[in-house]
Amino acid sequence: MSLKLTVIDQTPIHAHRTAATAVGASVELAIECDRWGYHRYWVAEHHDSIQFAGAAPEILLTRIASATTRMRVGSGGVMLTHYSPYKVAETFALIGGLFPGRIDLGIGRAPGGGHLSSVALAAPGRVLEHDHFPRQAADLCAFLRGDFPAGHAYAALACAVEPATLPSLWMLGSGGGSSTLAGQLGMGLALARFIAPKACSPAIFQHHADTYRRSGITTAPPRLVALAVICAASDEEARFIAGTAVYRKLMAGVTPREPLLDPEEVQRRYALMSPQQRLAFDDTLSDMVVGAPETCRRQIQRIASEFGCEEVGIVTVTYRLEDRLRSYELLGNAC
Repeated sequence: MSLKLTVIDQTPIHAHRTAATAVGASVELAIECDRWGYHRYWVAEHHDSIQFAGAAPEILLTRIASATTRMRVGSGGVMLTHYSPYKVAETFALIGGLFPGRIDLGIGRAPGGGHLSSVALAAPGRVLEHDHFPRQAADLCAFLRGDFPAGHAYAALACAVEPATLPSLWMLGSGGGSSTLAGQLGMGLALARFIAPKACSPAIFQHHADTYRRSGITTAPPRLVALAVICAASDEEARFIAGTAVYRKLMAGVTPREPLLDPEEVQRRYALMSPQQRLAFDDTLSDMVVGAPETCRRQIQRIASEFGCEEVGIVTVTYRLEDRLRSYELLGNAC
């Protein structure tokens, strides 16, 4: 199977960098990934984080699109529950006009941060108590496609999007909850296996495809599965480097939060863990794709075949920027 590789960039704050300077690493990585043959480059949205710096994907992706020439560039994704669908539509209509045929708009319903950041983003209003995401997503698509029904309250509003500049529309999900909505709206589905590997199954894509076709669209439904990947010169080195990402995930709900840890420090803490904690660490590591280039290539191809995907998203979080750059380079060459 011929695979397309997509970067899912969470803009990690690497060693010796601050949130203000971390975004420069994303631009640096994007320029190299454009050269290494990656198909897309998506940037994520996180708030109030000491580990991830990408709070405004619409700004960062515009900078990346201006620094690259070949890849599609987009959001992976905009956390739509915080925002007005009309404002997001206008923003991406503008970006699509600047970079015709290269922009993707991926959206998600997760907050991308804690409750306090959600409250601050909603001010002076309040965080919505009910799930308005399906309506928000439908309105967003209608604004960009210009297909509100006659008589709709927003029918007179326009985003002036031409077919050549219309961003491709994607929905992000870490389980089956978004597959029906994405299919009904004719959106591609990006399945975040790196978040919840045990909740992701090929059946989710099949359900999405069935709903997508029932909506009257005859083309193949866009899909990609996103994996946590660490690639290095050897399997042993990759497992060592991956300790940073594994420990970060295990400690995601623990306060006080810590910056990304050096792999050496992770190994020291691993030695002090209880047997149960070590089991959780090892289980998290086994859910990732970790190893030398050939090891990673085989695992990625196996998962892509299992999920029926010709495109795979790659999420790589490391302590050192140079390890992250090297991982994407080795993987690009191998695949």
